[in-house]
Amino acid sequence: MPPQSTLRRQLLRRRPISAPSGSGLHRTIGPFQLTMIGVGGTIGTGIFFALSAAVPEAGPGVVLSFLIAAVTAGLTALCYAELASAVPVSGSSYSYAYATLGEFAAWAVGWCLLLEYAVSGSAIAVSWGQYLNDLTQRLFGFAMPAAISAPPGSGGYVNLPSAVLVGLCCLLLVRGAKESALVNTVMVLLKLAVLVLFVAVGATGFHSAHLHPFAPMGAAGIGTAASTIFFSFIGLDAVSTAGEEVRNPRRTLPMAIIGALCVVTAIYVAVALIGVGAQPWTRFRGQDAGLSSILAEVTHAGWPALVLSVGAVLSIVSVTLVVLYGQSRILYTMSRDGMLPSVFARVNPRNGTPVFTTVVVSVFVATLAAVVPLDVLTDLTSMGTLVAFAVVSLGVLILRRTAPDLERGFRVPGYPVVPLLSLAACVYLITGLSRLTFLLFAAWLALALAVYLLYSRKHSQLETPAPTAPAAPDAPSRTTSSP
Repeated sequence: MPPQSTLRRQLLRRRPISAPSGSGLHRTIGPFQLTMIGVGGTIGTGIFFALSAAVPEAGPGVVLSFLIAAVTAGLTALCYAELASAVPVSGSSYSYAYATLGEFAAWAVGWCLLLEYAVSGSAIAVSWGQYLNDLTQRLFGFAMPAAISAPPGSGGYVNLPSAVLVGLCCLLLVRGAKESALVNTVMVLLKLAVLVLFVAVGATGFHSAHLHPFAPMGAAGIGTAASTIFFSFIGLDAVSTAGEEVRNPRRTLPMAIIGALCVVTAIYVAVALIGVGAQPWTRFRGQDAGLSSILAEVTHAGWPALVLSVGAVLSIVSVTLVVLYGQSRILYTMSRDGMLPSVFARVNPRNGTPVFTTVVVSVFVATLAAVVPLDVLTDLTSMGTLVAFAVVSLGVLILRRTAPDLERGFRVPGYPVVPLLSLAACVYLITGLSRLTFLLFAAWLALALAVYLLYSRKHSQLETPAPTAPAAPDAPSRTTSSP
């Protein structure tokens, strides 16, 4: 029997760089659908909701905040593209860290991703209720009472619409990845059309005077807003969680990541610029369904705001769908590696999806969305996202040294400057988060350490030696002694 691994060896052992065989997941997603997963998982809360939180922090300078976040995401997207083409498996930065930094680093990153996806899914679902109320108010003249439609801390007790939204997305995901990707693609195209409408109509009410003062809170306010809204770029990470359900992953994954980033950045900056140019920045604080309200004021007509509300409702559905998809695949991958109980790695043979895992994730996200204040959710998501992005940047540097001859469908241009800049930008944005966020994040990592020491290190697939084939009946027996 092999000797027990020391704790240090357990912490640093790395998973082989290869796609597992017989995972049970089906390769049904093409490049366009995967790009739409990235766009769908990114464009949503960052524009339809986060302006109400970010503009009061930065003023019109929020346009620069989006650019800072976009540049950081862009640098990291190039790193994601290289690792995704070299390690085309599910699990995103968790799998990349496992192949480059070792088991415990991967476990910590996976734990961050679980937090990132769960909390962002909750924050996104919470904002859905605001636009749903705006839509019903414009269509039928009534809105749900705040007690059951607003988050705690904003006049509500239980956010019921958010829980319903998560439940609907769960039912769709259980049916299969191909069906979910198709529905997501349709909703993403509709949301892009709605945002283009906002830019076109909102531009008619653009006043340059609204851009003065451009940075009333100074550079610090712009940086703080950039840290806050960075969670809206989570969709880029979601692309890489589909590594085992994509056709020709070494080519498709990099293409989808970079394509999604280009679309997202253009839309974010355009909508933010038109938004702060069409309405004084002081009116954004606490404004529900902000984009819809801006259109109503600019046009003095009901139909543009109504169309935008419909688009926002559909948009947030697609973001929630992608986030739940990403988290369930990360949980599935960690379970398959033995880091979590094996029940999370069970795949339904009929539809090729981890049904149990999807349901558990959805219940957890729905609970958070219903009872946790929104501002706490957004900052925690930014922290988890930035940590995951930093690890990906570091992973590129390490893998270039440890596996220089590994097949890569894409290589980061400007290496090693781009990965180093990406790492530095992530650290800069992390420093802009609140002290409470750091304390909550530290508590989450402490819980991760406890679970690893008590369960994961002992059940890891790397802890269990591969079974040896039995000797043939006529072969001479041989014995070996343990070292």
